[in-house]
Amino acid sequence: MTTATSPRNSSRSVRPAAWLALVATSAALVLLGALHVLSPEFSPSWRMVSEYAFGHHARLLSLMFLCWGIGSWALAVAIWNEVHSAAGKVGLWLLILAGIGEAMASIFDIRHEVGHGIAGLLGVIGFPIAALLLSVALGGKESWRSVRRALLWIANLSWISVVLLIVTMAVMITQLAHATGGHLPQHAPKTLPPGVLALDGWADRLIVVSNCAWVLLAAMHAIRIRPKEDLS
Repeated sequence: MTTATSPRNSSRSVRPAAWLALVATSAALVLLGALHVLSPEFSPSWRMVSEYAFGHHARLLSLMFLCWGIGSWALAVAIWNEVHSAAGKVGLWLLILAGIGEAMASIFDIRHEVGHGIAGLLGVIGFPIAALLLSVALGGKESWRSVRRALLWIANLSWISVVLLIVTMAVMITQLAHATGGHLPQHAPKTLPPGVLALDGWADRLIVVSNCAWVLLAAMHAIRIRPKEDLS
């Protein structure tokens, strides 16, 4: 009897978990947008999202990271029974680890170098791999084929944004060192010298937006393919 009812009981958590992923991830994006408005002193072109911790709205930043992590965890629950391949299961666990990293950043901000570094490693590196593995695993199912291409596009954008961050940051640091005679400032300056190309902040924000976009699309489709009748 337990075996017969377990699949039905687990299916009842799909829609609530998917809705939680939808709401939490949307909240993370709204909070990120709010930080741009409330902390205009941090130029989004070259200041990292984590640097909002130095401003007057550090709690909003912590809440944003927490919502981001909750969204990833909730999505893992929502699609757990949709994934059956070994690679897909690895993707699920990486999604959970990415959520841990995202949530860790709400506790260990940029002033906690080790903790924040681990959080970034789990979230920024773990999520693109998870998204790619899960896009392939889910896309192999008939019920997910309509969003397979979109999921893959966004999953690829998530790792491309990481590469863009590395490249643009390297360019900015090189140009900044040249502009300052080889002496990099210990703390982020209020303005950049003329001739320094600053795009790494946008790349950093693209990571957040692309990761959230993938979760939102997967969560919305999980809701779409799970009829309300399954809850009864």
